[in-house]
Amino acid sequence: MSGLLPLEEAQKRLIALAAPLPIETISVHDATNRYLASDLIAKREQPAADMSAMDGYAIRFADRDGPWTLIGECAAGSPPCRALEPGETARIFTGALLPEGADTVVMQENVTADGETITLTEEPSPEKGRHVRYKGGDFKQGDTSLPAGSLLNAAALGHAVIAGYGALPVRKLPKIAVVSTGDELVPPGSDTLPHQIPASNDVMLSAMLSGLTAETRSLSRVPDDMDTLCKALESAQDCDIIVTIGGASVGDHDLVGPAFRKLGADIDFYKIAMKPGKPVMAGRLCKTVILALPGNPASAFVAATLFLLPLIRYMAGSDRYLPEYQSAPTSEALPANGPRAQFLRAKVDQTGITPFGSQDSAKLSVLAASNALLCRPAHADAADVGEMVPFIGI
Repeated sequence: MSGLLPLEEAQKRLIALAAPLPIETISVHDATNRYLASDLIAKREQPAADMSAMDGYAIRFADRDGPWTLIGECAAGSPPCRALEPGETARIFTGALLPEGADTVVMQENVTADGETITLTEEPSPEKGRHVRYKGGDFKQGDTSLPAGSLLNAAALGHAVIAGYGALPVRKLPKIAVVSTGDELVPPGSDTLPHQIPASNDVMLSAMLSGLTAETRSLSRVPDDMDTLCKALESAQDCDIIVTIGGASVGDHDLVGPAFRKLGADIDFYKIAMKPGKPVMAGRLCKTVILALPGNPASAFVAATLFLLPLIRYMAGSDRYLPEYQSAPTSEALPANGPRAQFLRAKVDQTGITPFGSQDSAKLSVLAASNALLCRPAHADAADVGEMVPFIGI
């Protein structure tokens, strides 16, 4: 393919190569950070009955001035005491069911007790129903508690359980093979000669994937040898995704593209109108989606953020798989941008966002100091100081 593919089109074409994985049902205890595969319909309503939101005394609002005669106690987890008659009250605790006839709770701080006589010392709320959680006030049976594609984080899992579920339908875990290539790579922590470099991209990419719902297999430091590389790629064809790092350009030692083609891969696109990360390649090798990332650290990081992570989230069942952009005022003037979208390593805080002076894609020190990628869309106009600009948090 000649020319450079616009970023948004490349993302769409990558996603079109894949499909959400099959559904499995797993325990809520094992579902953390998985994605819900179908709408979750509440099996019950919450609360299941009117209950107290406060420790105090259940009363009839019509008797709000008191005094009242204490006739019993309502505790959480127990059936309510008998129905209240006019002038009566029941001691009640947070989460306890209201007795029949009661419709308001007076806080315990607002009364005094003398035996079975309860007297008001401060005016309770004149609003009927104060400190009462009404039946179905959170959600009702049959409501859509969580839509398909929701991330099952701690709050969502709590919601699923309270809606009546002990097991949930989720998409299976994507299996990912990470293949790093290059004769120059040596294991982390090894002594290096001038022509060698520690394999930092392996660790960086593994860290990026660690928070995702995926199973990762690492095939590290594959040398620049066609036969060896082909064998490594063939061994990973049982995975849903093969992602390579390095060797994706067009130099004599850049063998990833030729190796994929030798194995019969169908290459969908190559080279994106973005900076850094232009030499990104994607396609299919039989049923496996292949994604080749550039080897420069910042290029690999940006390309993984924009392509690999969304691909994994999509296959895992997320309904929000693309990076989410935020905005902040730029702390310095930005020139007009050319035809390639730029992602500048930057620092964002409460005052705004500041790109680093050096954007050399080989500088890991700059990437490590960054907490954002400032996005300059293709052909973006110049931006003055204080103008809102988009960014991706990292």
